[in-house]
Amino acid sequence: MPFPSLISSLSDNPYFGAGFGLFGVGAGAALLRKGSQVGMILFRRHYMMTLEVPCRDKSYQWLLQWMTNKAAKQTQHLSVETTYKQHDSGKVTTNYDFIPSVGVHFLWYNSTWIRVERNREQHTLDLHMGVPWETVTLTALGRNKQIYFDMLEEARQMALRENQGKTLMYTAAGSEWRQFGHPRRRRPIDSVVLDENVAERILADVNEFRHNPAWYQDRGIPYRRGYLLHGPPGCGKSSFITALAGELGFSICVLNLSERGLSDDRLHHLLAVAPTESIVLLEDVDAAFVSREDTAQTRAAYEGLSRVTFSGLLNCLDGVASTEARIVFMTTNYLDRLDPALIRPGRVDVKEHVGHVTPHQLRRLFLRFYPGETASAERFVAAAGQLGRPLSAAAVQGHFMLHKMDPERAALSADRLGAS
Repeated sequence: MPFPSLISSLSDNPYFGAGFGLFGVGAGAALLRKGSQVGMILFRRHYMMTLEVPCRDKSYQWLLQWMTNKAAKQTQHLSVETTYKQHDSGKVTTNYDFIPSVGVHFLWYNSTWIRVERNREQHTLDLHMGVPWETVTLTALGRNKQIYFDMLEEARQMALRENQGKTLMYTAAGSEWRQFGHPRRRRPIDSVVLDENVAERILADVNEFRHNPAWYQDRGIPYRRGYLLHGPPGCGKSSFITALAGELGFSICVLNLSERGLSDDRLHHLLAVAPTESIVLLEDVDAAFVSREDTAQTRAAYEGLSRVTFSGLLNCLDGVASTEARIVFMTTNYLDRLDPALIRPGRVDVKEHVGHVTPHQLRRLFLRFYPGETASAERFVAAAGQLGRPLSAAAVQGHFMLHKMDPERAALSADRLGAS
């Protein structure tokens, strides 16, 4: 049978015609679906922009807070984040922030609709933060990436405004720095009364270091600065560092060298990723290491307190791979217990003794608590000078706290200062 006749006879067959029609419809639908998928992929690739922000990125919290003010007003699917805000008066209030919950949201920004998808992996944890792994994916029409730059910068500026005039404290969490507690109101530097010109010398040296990076670069000198404050406990070492950070507008990264789990590698990483414009504070370094000149019995008492080795600390402070543009403050109550290699120039550039209060400090402390009471201040200084025992700033301040509104009583009872 000729081929045209065969086709003609099959087309007259109703069973064949119905099957062929169904096949054609199915094939057409499959082709249309595949074409739409390919078309959408090409459209997304060439005419849409996607930005993924993981929870480990520094801008993640900024973006969530920004979305609280933007997207939370345009969606009904929310999650709550409870925060506490400390006011200058000392009162703490509770705030409930509504953040777009896990899922898909849409927001209007700079005349552009942006699709926001917040994902949470229930079976995957961020090992450093101990919370489920999250990402926020932003998708917008167009090819201009400036919209994402503007969005992230706006979120950063909003975060800075909220912490303006405050001192942020950070502690080590895993291999990252995590904000500790509420932002603190900046402490005035003159509220910490040190001996004559001590505070002024340190502040002048820090400012000179901050404003002259080119001087170090031109001479091939590592751009970092180390400070050591030593003296008896309660004399104002840590308080001055807190006030200095407030004066500079810096944050403080507190690092405990005796922390269990802290190793040389982790210490090196923490110093490398410390927030910009921050002071790295190593408190009581004498408690973590002893001098190599001490006896074997003394060194044995300190074994096992930390996995950080002494050589590892030295390399982090002044080794080949140590970071630059960094300010490190160390404190100790016992200068003679520190190894000379730790406090040599290059690792510790400035050493200042913060000792027991002098008559100059006693006078300034009294007038700070009781402004204008010059006569009572002189009686207080004279009486305190006859005690014959050293006094810490903490002991003097505690004495004034007992007589907040009575300068005369504070001066007359000076004989009780420092008494056990």
